[in-house]
Amino acid sequence: MAAPVRGMAGSSNTGNTTSFQKKTRSKLVSIPGTRPSVQNGQLLVSSGVSSLDYVIGGGLAVGTLLLVEEDCFDSYSRMLLKYFLVEGVVCGHELFLASARDHPDEIMQTALVSSMRFGHYYDVSKTMEPELQQAAKCHSFYQLQETPVTKGSSPLPSPYHALLKSIQTVIRKEGYDGSTPQSKVRNVLRLGLHSLGSVLWGDDVCCNDNPTHCHALSTFLYALRGLLRSSLSVAMVTVPSHLIQNRAVMGRIIRLSDTAIALESFRGSEKETNPLYKDYHGLLHVHQLPRLNCLSCEVPDMKDLAFKLKRKQFTIERLHLPPDLSETVSRVSKTELAAGCGSTATGNKHLDF
Repeated sequence: MAAPVRGMAGSSNTGNTTSFQKKTRSKLVSIPGTRPSVQNGQLLVSSGVSSLDYVIGGGLAVGTLLLVEEDCFDSYSRMLLKYFLVEGVVCGHELFLASARDHPDEIMQTALVSSMRFGHYYDVSKTMEPELQQAAKCHSFYQLQETPVTKGSSPLPSPYHALLKSIQTVIRKEGYDGSTPQSKVRNVLRLGLHSLGSVLWGDDVCCNDNPTHCHALSTFLYALRGLLRSSLSVAMVTVPSHLIQNRAVMGRIIRLSDTAIALESFRGSEKETNPLYKDYHGLLHVHQLPRLNCLSCEVPDMKDLAFKLKRKQFTIERLHLPPDLSETVSRVSKTELAAGCGSTATGNKHLDF
């Protein structure tokens, strides 16, 4: 009888050892406040709003850009930006906040109520504790205080050019592009860019149908995505889309983003007094979802979405409208109900209790 064949090369003589070994998780997953996506394995961070994370596929992928089209009065979009930033504070992420209207310190407001491992709950009726805000490592870019930069050969207006240079400096100096030794504790950089495209950024895309700098914002976003793709960074950008007259320009801006959502507030519109929308403060439109490591994107099962700001929390829910409340339907329903539950009920309308 022939001698039995031994196992694969590299296996030991002990009978309990096999050539198959369980793969260990990547060290990148151990970054605080992150988790891998179950769809494509991409590293995710929370936007700070758990319901928004669910809508966009579980969270924001590191290296991507989230575009938020502002509501008319920039109240709810500013709230989303605060959630995004304070989530980074709680998770120990480094922040970069840029604004041209309000000082970055004024935007950093909100305090957490309870903590979880991924995604937290915050109390919007309170402001962040000074000790927690001072402990956070935040880089700020305030356009009204920055030194003007000569345009030179750059196709970008001076404020966009200075902002892009500032972001690039932080990414390289802090090692988010992978230039630091691997022994250093890895972290994530969160970029919050407020109200890009407004005239305060030197952009006239909101002023007329044929702006002089019609490609300025799209060029900036193209360069920004290049920085994000090659670094441990994630960005949230708000844009006053309701002021942009040229819809083709807005279409390019959306396509140059990974995830694009729009907030349609009821404030100041006819829907504010419509009883059908009394339980909500506005509608949420999902214009684009990222396609990462796959040919198709994760499409949420909820098409009609609405948001509301409770006393302590910003939530996104499926839009549930009440049934038809017309006078005819109400009168018929009341008649049938009275006939069915009354003591003189006859025929099929009798209810057997």
